[in-house]
Amino acid sequence: QVHLVESGGGLVQAEDSLRLSCAASGRTLSSYAVGWFRQVPGKEREFIAAISWRGGSSTNYADSVKGRFTISRDNAKNTVYLQMNSLKPEDTAVYYCAAESRLPAGTPRRSYEYDYWGQGTQVTVSS
Repeated sequence: QVHLVESGGGLVQAEDSLRLSCAASGRTLSSYAVGWFRQVPGKEREFIAAISWRGGSSTNYADSVKGRFTISRDNAKNTVYLQMNSLKPEDTAVYYCAAESRLPAGTPRRSYEYDYWGQGTQVTVSS
């Protein structure tokens, strides 16, 4: 079982950047596809980005963040990152990372496809 911990959230202004980290323990994160999701109160969890296992040769992004966010992984650090640039107030949410091992060569977009979740980190973007 892999344990995930997100970090790097905070309060920023519009057009600023943040880098979120998803650090794993318990298992090697390179054995998993990893996704980032976000959620605001009263709404369903929203897919943001995903990266395939091992070297992360495949990535997948939601249209709302394409061109602004970049997902990457550093297997030596057992960590996946989400670089967020040109942040907008509508990016405000709790951000979660998740891992799945059943089809790790893919980049799943649905939350139910993931088996392990972190506790989330708050990102707030002021206008």
